[in-house]
Amino acid sequence: MGDGATVTCHGPGTPYSADRGKSTSPDCGHRYERSAAGQPDGRYKGTATATRTVTWTAPALGDGGEFTETRQTAFTAAVGEVQVLNLMIDSKVSGRRRSVSG
Repeated sequence: MGDGATVTCHGPGTPYSADRGKSTSPDCGHRYERSAAGQPDGRYKGTATATRTVTWTAPALGDGGEFTETRQTAFTAAVGEVQVLNLMIDSKVSGRRRSVSG
């Protein structure tokens, strides 16, 4: 994933639907915990690999077999980070501030 993590997914995963919004995948996903700001070009770099094994039969020909195909694709992920601190002014005591994390 570029940040030292490896994710292995078994099965096809769950198709995205709009009602899920920005929630993470229920069965195969990764959440970056740090910004990619310190990475080259400000992006994590990784490789996605898909391996499929196909078993086939042709009964009319009395034939069949199995083959495995592996494909790899390089990817980059720009991961930003935002930290917020809301300050509220206490109207009863002039100049006094309370910090509230958001």
